[in-house]
Amino acid sequence: MALVSGSDGLRSALAHPNTRQFLKFAAVGLASLAVEYAFLVYLLQSLNMNYLMATTISFIISIVFNYILSMKYVFVHKEDMSRRREFIIFSVLSAIGLGLNDLYMFIGVGLLNVGTMSMKLISTFFVTWYNYFSRRKFLDAGHA
Repeated sequence: MALVSGSDGLRSALAHPNTRQFLKFAAVGLASLAVEYAFLVYLLQSLNMNYLMATTISFIISIVFNYILSMKYVFVHKEDMSRRREFIIFSVLSAIGLGLNDLYMFIGVGLLNVGTMSMKLISTFFVTWYNYFSRRKFLDAGHA
């Protein structure tokens, strides 16, 4: 009997709008991470770029990709907000995320000697939470 109620609880949690929104956010985030990671590898290995510069450039590329997918599939556009203002807010929130990302990379790679790619995954985990809640608060008409 407990198994049935457990699966009912899981079904109920997955049916909750916040859970569905976060799962969409996570899917968009994974796609954006794949784009960012591919560019990071290319910039580091093919162009021998400094890890902080490569991290910054790959992160910026992923912002544009993420904005398009996030505003199409995850968040509800606020009708009283122009797309230009929406993108500016998205970019400012992302710039703060970039600052956190670079700070984590500097501490992990530069000070603690964690591998660049491993630290990128760790950094992404922490920045994801900031990104979700800040974008939801400032950009999502469904959670204004």
